[in-house]
Amino acid sequence: MKKNVGSLLALYPMPVTVIGAMNGEKPTWTLVAHVGIIGHDRVLVSLAKPHFINGVIKEQRKLSINLVSENMLPEVDVAGSVSGAKEDKSTLFACTMGEAGTPIIEKAPLTMECTVADLYETEGFESFICTIDSTYVEEEHLNEAGKIDYQTMKPVLFEFPTYEYLKTGDVIGKCLSFRKTE
Repeated sequence: MKKNVGSLLALYPMPVTVIGAMNGEKPTWTLVAHVGIIGHDRVLVSLAKPHFINGVIKEQRKLSINLVSENMLPEVDVAGSVSGAKEDKSTLFACTMGEAGTPIIEKAPLTMECTVADLYETEGFESFICTIDSTYVEEEHLNEAGKIDYQTMKPVLFEFPTYEYLKTGDVIGKCLSFRKTE
């Protein structure tokens, strides 16, 4: 028997990402777990309206989405606990510039450079709808066919109600393989 526990946002865990944008000549960063896919050609990055980086993204119309691996967590945790309005976070991560002009975290196993196509506002949040300009992946996380191997990458997940970071798990089966055919 299922119990109705109310109107809860219960789609966790979500991948942990660090969003980067250029604030003038320096990068700025923030921790984000509210990211999603809204089609095969668009992704969503949802940020609380008070975030400093929102204004930077709206001005530049560009951002990077950096997937987080376990070895990045000390810096990532700082990126999510300090406001860019109060502290310069430009040196938090070693980074390079991507082809589309966004900062790419060197330690991130995967980075997507994005252009903001639209902005969707809800109470307290600004959601940036983005196209993907480029995707950069550490070669060690590409399989023989050149596809991303998330088993080796092991992106960190975030669970909101408890504020915990989680490891990704083992493969339990191949998609579309559970249907029994006669």
